Amino acid sequence: MTTLKPFDASEMLAIREARDGERLLDVSENEFIDTYKRRGAILFRGFNPELDDFRALTTRYCSSSVFNESTGRTVLDRQHDIQTVNLGNEAFPLHPELSREPWKPDVCFFWCSGAPSRGGETTICDGVEIVKRLPTSAYDALRNRRLLYSLPALPSVCQYWLGSANPSDELINNPPASCPYTFTRTPKGVWRHYSVAALHKPMFTDGLAFGNFLLFSRYLTGNRNFPTFENGEIIPDDLAHEIKTTSDAITLPVQWQPGDVVVLDNTRFMHGRNAILEVAERHIATFFGFLKFAKPGDEEIPNPPWRRAGFVTP
Repeated sequence: MTTLKPFDASEMLAIREARDGERLLDVSENEFIDTYKRRGAILFRGFNPELDDFRALTTRYCSSSVFNESTGRTVLDRQHDIQTVNLGNEAFPLHPELSREPWKPDVCFFWCSGAPSRGGETTICDGVEIVKRLPTSAYDALRNRRLLYSLPALPSVCQYWLGSANPSDELINNPPASCPYTFTRTPKGVWRHYSVAALHKPMFTDGLAFGNFLLFSRYLTGNRNFPTFENGEIIPDDLAHEIKTTSDAITLPVQWQPGDVVVLDNTRFMHGRNAILEVAERHIATFFGFLKFAKPGDEEIPNPPWRRAGFVTP
């Protein structure tokens, strides 16, 4: 690994402040896309958007979206998949949104309509910078490995991807090319498996990035089996600790102000949050989308349904 310059948090987040009377949609598409591709994290400040402005911004740049089915959120606009963040108060480890699923979105939009007076900062971290700063031993342990996410396959999942809620062994062993999972039949039923590289190439940046569900699962839920390495091997605790230590040192807390909008490249950046001390003050909406100007990775299945409008998770 090469010697790196000291970390400068100011370089992580591009801040675009509103000019006199400027609205979010007054920012040109060329400026937005160029900054997004170069920096991967943008804070729009002083534009004072309402829900309609936030919706219009996401619609301008995204062809489709995905709804986060996890609990603890309030729906603000189900038609456009706008919902709040989790309304609990605990701190969240770094993670890319929905990185545990094949339909990990390209981009995350966050809109703050009410800022907490203390605590509750959203944290962000550049996955490319994590890889650059990993100890050599950790980098070597990850560079040629894959991560495996395995869960029971509900009948609705089998029906959606295999065409049968109770699939035959033939279907399980030969899923269609349009299916992002592999399947196995076990004594406990049918399971689905999704595999991705432990270090991946983001859409718009050279170099590998670290960005997956490992830190969230290991340090919030305590689950050491989701993900594992590709062969089912549990990822060692000391390796997870090295990754966390590296990422913690270069994590930036976003101090929210009312009206702020943060846009993150979800293929490059991870995000989390600090503990929330005043839950009633913190009002943040989210939208997780698939970009009209996306450059999908080589591992994405052809013509995936999540890049088409109206996708509903099975």
